[in-house]
Amino acid sequence: MEESISGFKVRGEWGEVVEHGERITQSLRETGTAEEGSFAEAFDEWNEWRPKAHERLNKDVNKKTADQASVAEGEGEKAGKAATDDVRTAGEKLSESYDKMEDGDDEGAVERWQDSIDYVTRAADSVSRKAIRTVETTVYEKVMTQLAPYYFDNDLISANIQKTAQGDNGEEEFIFEVNVNDDDLKEQVSQQLGEYEDTIDRWHVTTEKDTANVEAAEGVEPPPSESDDTKSTTN
Repeated sequence: MEESISGFKVRGEWGEVVEHGERITQSLRETGTAEEGSFAEAFDEWNEWRPKAHERLNKDVNKKTADQASVAEGEGEKAGKAATDDVRTAGEKLSESYDKMEDGDDEGAVERWQDSIDYVTRAADSVSRKAIRTVETTVYEKVMTQLAPYYFDNDLISANIQKTAQGDNGEEEFIFEVNVNDDDLKEQVSQQLGEYEDTIDRWHVTTEKDTANVEAAEGVEPPPSESDDTKSTTN
């Protein structure tokens, strides 16, 4: 591992990339970052994006990068409302506005009219965001990853990974660089990673268990699978 002002970097095969992500994830967990706090949600986002042993760069990490880079949800989407729902509600509010006006309630009519405008605006926002997101995802998955590294960025972590070339043994090689954006936390992670280097001879990369065949053969429910972020440091 190379450490610099820009982060913690490894060069190697896929297993080494996965191991690097696991070590950083575990070091963040040991600092308490994964618990409730200002970085808890950002930690979960990182833990979801980081490369896993059963994944492939140009398929799984590609899709997760495109999803992470896309336009955020608008208020209507966050509320679980389709644009058609908001348009319908806007019509209802406009009708109520006319009723208020006929009843001589000018103030109520203005309020309903403003509500109608708000719903129309939210509907348009939802449609626009969805359209942009669709284009973004397509462009990123098909074009951008051919020109730039796969990247991740939030308040906690900035990371990028790219395939370099095949090594002497014919295996694909990658460069994976991860930076912790908070300086104090980065120092803690650096110390923790140093301890791993000194005390752990072998790091067992976590892999996703395949229980489907067992379930089909034995006719039983598979046991609960361990989470991807579980690590073993035996040996």
